[in-house]
Amino acid sequence: MTMAAEAIGVRVPARGAGHDLRAVKVVLHREILRFVNDRTRMVSSLVQPVLWLFVMGAGLGSLVRGSIPGIDFRTFMYPGMISMTVIMTGMFSAGSIVWDREFGFLREMLVAPVSRGAIVVGKCLGGALVATAQGVIILAMGGLVGVPYAPGLMLTLLAEMFLAAFTVTAFGVMLAARMKNMQSFFGLMQMAIMPMMFLSGAMFPLANLPSWLHVLTVVNPMTYAVDPMRQAVFSHLDVPERVNALLNPGVRWAGLQVPVPLELGLVAALGVLLLGVGIAEFRRAE
Repeated sequence: MTMAAEAIGVRVPARGAGHDLRAVKVVLHREILRFVNDRTRMVSSLVQPVLWLFVMGAGLGSLVRGSIPGIDFRTFMYPGMISMTVIMTGMFSAGSIVWDREFGFLREMLVAPVSRGAIVVGKCLGGALVATAQGVIILAMGGLVGVPYAPGLMLTLLAEMFLAAFTVTAFGVMLAARMKNMQSFFGLMQMAIMPMMFLSGAMFPLANLPSWLHVLTVVNPMTYAVDPMRQAVFSHLDVPERVNALLNPGVRWAGLQVPVPLELGLVAALGVLLLGVGIAEFRRAE
């Protein structure tokens, strides 16, 4: 007696916008949980900005104190240190993709019935929120370096931090999409991030630079993330006009100052572009 074999059907849930939104939420929530449960990461990512702000800032401030009356040099460095915090945290969040690939978790996400674009968007939003939360700690130290706790200023810096964090996380995701091990990613991250930070005006004024250095700062995308924060801080300070022109000249194209809305628009456009490239890289990833 023979029995006909019956095929057992496997039903795969249909993809849709609802599934993709849920995937974004899940990936975002995972990033937040990972950050909250990793206290070592919280502390370690704050060490470098705090050392630059309070140690290096105090040392450099003693050299230039006579030439910039009415302001602490650490006040000038403060926006740059906020940027450094969110940039480093955003890149570390993006680097977790490589970690997930090494341990096989990324493959499980890629075979889920959701678009890979949703995974990338969730990763970028989660990394941006985590980096912004880390930046809030530096934001809370503003009073120690002469930055007023004006509600408008704090909200402006918070929004600008999130925008910078999203763009940097998208950049990190783009780099990590095809990386196979953490060593390669962190080596490439250091090679990319450190020059961008040093050439952004985070630690020195953009006024009176040599022409070659001015060109490098103008073409550096991070310059347009740091400068709006510094503009916001200095708009709430009472400093002599000469000092403001020296420490807060803004970014200039052919002698004309670039408006802050245009700077933020450039950062946002770059973030969207990098997000698109990251999604394309993920679609090609195995």
